[in-house]
Amino acid sequence: MTETTPELACPIAPVVDIVFSRWTTPILWTLNEFGRQRFVELERRIATITPKVLTQRLRQLERDGLVVRTYHAEVPPRVEYEISELGRSLGPLFASLADWSPNLGRVEAAREAYDSRKR
Repeated sequence: MTETTPELACPIAPVVDIVFSRWTTPILWTLNEFGRQRFVELERRIATITPKVLTQRLRQLERDGLVVRTYHAEVPPRVEYEISELGRSLGPLFASLADWSPNLGRVEAAREAYDSRKR
């Protein structure tokens, strides 16, 4: 039996790890929908995220090249975030997922049917 790395077994796994971590999708979606935003604007639009987690995710997204951070040296300092061209290239993927979202009702029905079975 030949062992294979997870990346070879499922070549999209690294993409899923980058794009679909807990807070990445809402951040990218928000930046794509509303354009350049300050930290507090993002925090308001993604109401359930903590400032610490938002900071961590934004740093990771900047590191991954999906978000651009712009620092304006003024008083008080202003920092803005926007989705990068690389991040925008995920648009068709997000659109496909949005097109699939009406199936969520079927998923919920399947879960209820599964949960109601006697074991």
